[in-house]
Amino acid sequence: MAATAALERTETGYVGIEADQDWRDEVRALAHRRDAVLLAHNYQVPEIQDVADHVGDSLALSRIAADSAARTIVFCGVHFMAETAKILAPDKTVLIPDERAGCSLADSIDAEQLRAWKADHPGAVVVSYVNTTAEVKAETDICCTSSNAVEVVESIPADREVLFLPDQFLGAHVQRLTGRRNLHVWAGECHVHAGINGPELAAKAAGSPDAELFIHPECGCATSALYLAGEGAVPADRVKILSTGGMLDAARDTGASQVLVATEVGMLHQLRRAAPDVDFRAVNERASCRYMKMITPAALLRCLRDGADEVDVDPAVAARARGAVQRMVAVGRPGGGE
Repeated sequence: MAATAALERTETGYVGIEADQDWRDEVRALAHRRDAVLLAHNYQVPEIQDVADHVGDSLALSRIAADSAARTIVFCGVHFMAETAKILAPDKTVLIPDERAGCSLADSIDAEQLRAWKADHPGAVVVSYVNTTAEVKAETDICCTSSNAVEVVESIPADREVLFLPDQFLGAHVQRLTGRRNLHVWAGECHVHAGINGPELAAKAAGSPDAELFIHPECGCATSALYLAGEGAVPADRVKILSTGGMLDAARDTGASQVLVATEVGMLHQLRRAAPDVDFRAVNERASCRYMKMITPAALLRCLRDGADEVDVDPAVAARARGAVQRMVAVGRPGGGE
């Protein structure tokens, strides 16, 4: 196990091509032994993405978990994602390689705060982004993803108040597109996406005038991107507000030679695989989620060897939360998650 020792020292992967193959072989053998399917979010480190059975956004991966014949789900992502997999696949064992991998956006509202907000707006319809805890989903009427949030809100009768949570930037995007005045938005944010700001985007766009802009709606720069397009600083057809799944679709279809990407930097790996001839560059190269990066190769090996860390959701909470997710799917099958 000399290669494993090197892995545990560096926490970024084995040293050298041969050792990297040793690690992959061990991971695959352990997964087979546990009858496990390995799921990796788009924001994971490349080594994790490359060894996984499936890579994608959290909701798409949770659907795969529910449909998989495997008895065990190993979710390489953050905790709310593993919870969502457990909600949709209650009879399966769900493991996360590091249970400490949280989410600043999911942590921006808890069930008690949501109940208090609902009490201030009796009769309002609660729409929760899937980037929320199981307890918050259980207090929710209908969930949404960044790709179908507008469609979900538009499905609600116009005279009903809507409480949209937890992301203020996605909420502002939905409000802008729907024009809905009775939409109340919770002031939460993803610390990584919020840190990708307008001046940074403007500077990068000015330095690459022919580049397309792929902007995640959770970003603090989403409004700035639309402003740049409105002012003519960037051609409007080059500004695309997209979910992670939408970014991959757009990458395969783009005619641009360069794309500036505003989201967590882990997404660049999948974009470059989808369109290897396109030059994808991060708007903010420091936009890295420390929680996502807790899922190291060493952590994945520990998880598979020891069966750690298992994720459980109270069955009553899971049943209520499952209803909110199923109502979202009934509105229209989303093309991508967060």
